[in-house]
Amino acid sequence: MPSAEGEGDRAGEGVGEGQGAATSSFIHMDPPEHDRLRRMATRHFGPPHTPGLVTGLEGFLTATVGGLVDGLAGKERIDVVDDFAFPLPVTVICHLLGVPREDEPRFHLWVSDLMSSIDYDPETDPKEKLDKGVRARSDLLQRLGELVAQRHGRPGDGLLARLANDDGPDGRMTDADIVATAKVLLVAGHETVVNLIANGMLTLLRHPQVLQRLRDEPDLIVPLVEELLRYEPPVQIIPWRAAYSDVTVADTVIPRGSQIMLMLASGSRDPNRFHDPDRFDPDRRDNRHLGFGSGIHLCFGGPLARREAQIALTELVRRLDHPRLVADPPPYRRSPVLRGPIHLDIEQGDG
Repeated sequence: MPSAEGEGDRAGEGVGEGQGAATSSFIHMDPPEHDRLRRMATRHFGPPHTPGLVTGLEGFLTATVGGLVDGLAGKERIDVVDDFAFPLPVTVICHLLGVPREDEPRFHLWVSDLMSSIDYDPETDPKEKLDKGVRARSDLLQRLGELVAQRHGRPGDGLLARLANDDGPDGRMTDADIVATAKVLLVAGHETVVNLIANGMLTLLRHPQVLQRLRDEPDLIVPLVEELLRYEPPVQIIPWRAAYSDVTVADTVIPRGSQIMLMLASGSRDPNRFHDPDRFDPDRRDNRHLGFGSGIHLCFGGPLARREAQIALTELVRRLDHPRLVADPPPYRRSPVLRGPIHLDIEQGDG
């Protein structure tokens, strides 16, 4: 697999970008513009400038996960996706951005309609599904733009306010770039967390001895999530890269300008890199997977996604009562890029 230095980002649209994007986010740009905008965003999203961001959200994450799990108590049948994994990241990212609480229900609805339209199939899906996604995208961008405009001259704790008022070394982000960055966090960040939690719960239910071990050893969750990112990653491939120059891979020359599809999931199961790669092993050492990409395009929301998944899976395993799968395999979303169950029905209780 070519390194990030040999990759461009010119081909196609990204996860959650939708159709006809007015302003592309920096994840679809090349240096130097990519580097400038990414630096401006990450100044407020983590180390070294904001080192306490994720740890500062610990209490909110724990309370949000706890509230969702509370809602599952007493239910004999649960859809882990609809009832838990789907609503969690929207709530978290709205809090991170500084979206007013009264706006959150609308954001949940917009993201839901957007997600439903991403895998639109014109041969089987009614056109209204796509139309709802287009309207949701338009409404989401409009509201984000309004919120950014309201934040000028009014510094606050939310990411929108910090970006709207930051005159750092690279200058200030335009409102359009702030909106594009916020949309990436809401949409692309949402998908990774939903799939990571759902894939994680499915994998644990398929490996009951590991599930029981996690109950007994909660600290296992850190290496366990890393192994999930290797073994069953939320993003399987990245189809929108292009070669900056001629690249040789396994004696094959990929000419400059060629579109490249990076097979992240395959690379993370490379038998030349990982011992017994098709085995789920939370004790695996030297687990340098590609679950969040690599190089200059490494997912900058990775630390937050990891912590959401760690807290979510720990609480689900601790508090669900004898959970068991209703169907295996569950129905999966129709996407070569994103992998995760579209529903994950489980039963709990003594049955």
